[in-house]
Amino acid sequence: MTDGGAQSGIPAAVAPEWLDAYLDYLATQRRAAPLTLENYRRDLERLHLLCAGRAPQDLAGHDIRHFVARLHGQGLGGRSIARVLSAWRGLFRWFIRQRGLLSVNPAEGVRPPKTPQRLPKALSPDQAQAMLDAEPEDALEVRDRAMFELLYSSGLRLAELASLDVGGGLDLTECMVTVCGKRGKTRTVPVGTQATAALRAWLAQRETFVPASNVAGEPALFVTRSGGRMSSGAIRSRLERWARTRGLGVHVHPHMLRHSFASHLLQSSGDLRAVQELLGHASIRSTQVYTHLDFQHLAKVYDAAHPRAKRR
Repeated sequence: MTDGGAQSGIPAAVAPEWLDAYLDYLATQRRAAPLTLENYRRDLERLHLLCAGRAPQDLAGHDIRHFVARLHGQGLGGRSIARVLSAWRGLFRWFIRQRGLLSVNPAEGVRPPKTPQRLPKALSPDQAQAMLDAEPEDALEVRDRAMFELLYSSGLRLAELASLDVGGGLDLTECMVTVCGKRGKTRTVPVGTQATAALRAWLAQRETFVPASNVAGEPALFVTRSGGRMSSGAIRSRLERWARTRGLGVHVHPHMLRHSFASHLLQSSGDLRAVQELLGHASIRSTQVYTHLDFQHLAKVYDAAHPRAKRR
């Protein structure tokens, strides 16, 4: 059972042909990430169940509005319904352009219920400093500190951090990191001075965690005690532990450090376009959730404004 009581999880044997065909199109032609494909599958399964035997290409705008009302009645919030509608619009565009089954997109113009806009939760600059200034107590915490410094320093997504390899994407000489984000979009962002120092300290310890027989076979930058790649869940768990043992008093998750990166940079610089580029947002609307401020130069913003890019 998913949020709001909506059903999903259709067995492969009874899933409609169009569902797998469209997901295959997203994976191969649009280079959608695995997590994105999972979300699309869930939202398209909702549509299939709501159709109750009807073909989606036979739907009209009033059907989509009716489905939205049903999802809202089941408890699904405005933000979740907006995501669902986005998935449905994409499917109908595919029916129009790739299969020629429709001439009009029935989901166009259908709006989700209004949801009060909320700023993403972020640490204050003082909280971020206090958390990251705490000294590691053992080699595992040297790794943890390097991970959290990099998340906050460069605004990385959790999946981007977990996928980093040694010698692949991270350049400590130039203090830059290159990551592959959503839809296979690559971006290069600066790494602050203190994050660079933390990463150097971890690389000096990393070889003690990777068995000698596996040194050539495990490329992951961040590894577990047994030498395997850190999973997203493991990184999330270690951050929760780090914040709790440092007495931060708030629940901290990896995306909160990304939010903190964006919020603190905007507070110091006022350069919305620069933060958009650093975050890798395709649309500036995604960045505007933080605040509405004037634009300045990207590199100057980072070097002068980011709390942990400055030398003490």
